[in-house]
Amino acid sequence: MQNSIASGLMTDPYGTYAGLREAGPVHRITGPDGRPAWLVTRYDDVRRALADPRLSLDKRNATPGNYAGFSLPPALDANLLNMDPPDHTRIRRLVVKAFTPGRVDKLRAPVRRIAGELLDAVEADGRTDLLASYAGPLPITVICDLLGVPQEQRPDFRSWTDALITPDPARPHLMKEAIGNMMRFFTDLIASKRATPGDDLLSDLVAVRDGGAGDGADGADRLSEDELSSLAFLILFAGYENTVHLIANSVLALLDHPALTDSLRANPAGLAAAVEEFMRWDGPASLAIRRFPLENVDIGGVTVPAGETVLLSLASANRDPHHFSEPDRLDLNRDRSGHLALGHGIHHCLGAPLARMETEIALAVLLERFPGLALDGAREDVARRPSIRASGLISLPVRW
Repeated sequence: MQNSIASGLMTDPYGTYAGLREAGPVHRITGPDGRPAWLVTRYDDVRRALADPRLSLDKRNATPGNYAGFSLPPALDANLLNMDPPDHTRIRRLVVKAFTPGRVDKLRAPVRRIAGELLDAVEADGRTDLLASYAGPLPITVICDLLGVPQEQRPDFRSWTDALITPDPARPHLMKEAIGNMMRFFTDLIASKRATPGDDLLSDLVAVRDGGAGDGADGADRLSEDELSSLAFLILFAGYENTVHLIANSVLALLDHPALTDSLRANPAGLAAAVEEFMRWDGPASLAIRRFPLENVDIGGVTVPAGETVLLSLASANRDPHHFSEPDRLDLNRDRSGHLALGHGIHHCLGAPLARMETEIALAVLLERFPGLALDGAREDVARRPSIRASGLISLPVRW
């Protein structure tokens, strides 16, 4: 990616995307890994591409030497983010029932309890880094409870995910260490579930693996050992990564718009709809998972050759003025239907109902408990993560 564009997407992503959308629908760039890629910026093109079966997630369909990406071991790499149908369909079917709106709704009371306990722990201090003490611990606690991770075995997952998503070029060993820690963690966790199954999602998946079949009587829902550990990794990784940034970005949006905060405090029933606008306005992922065309594909009138890397900008699509009126304005009363913050098509975020619910409750409890919530310091000191892929904060210092 040219230095000016790379810098712009780090420091002013929405302004940079506005210029790119105006200049054209698809741009040939140099990606963060130094490899060429095609960046798609307009809503209609991004939405169509997200659901286009000719755009593969399987890295084996990349032209040799065209794509680098994460270098994960097979025990973590055989996950839904690298799969197309029929493997994607087979594995997603095994876990989708855990994230239906009905099942997620049953978690509302436990999530509210966890949120209250996290705020209890910091209330007397009068100030905190809300990312470290609330927005981060809430989703990791929820997803660990869902998977059945014992309290004493819960790792410093934030440091691991940070090492993967925003690696430090000066300390490349941190990514290798994080991957090694994850490998050991999931190996030990699966072994413990085999020895002592519990009433949790991971125990159910281990039973599917060891029994040889899931819901399909013909054994169509089989899991390999690598697929089992990779699925556990993805549920924990994605269940944390998307939600922590959605909560923190939403809180910052409220702090930047005090009139909206007062309105939601007076009418908390509006929070569910507000979360949708927060996702559209500043969602947790700037880019969807990269795609590789299985054949030459026309996107926005541009022919993208087979095997080359395609980057679909969710952030840019959600600020496209041809789809959303005054897209840079945070408007809780707008029609934000069709936003792409959590994807679209068969690869739409599996945990979207859970992320929505956690964010809604996190904001509700925070507004109830801390009516005097404010930034603890200057607004310009709130730093964003140096990433063109994830849209999140490094920290969120607040006081009350």
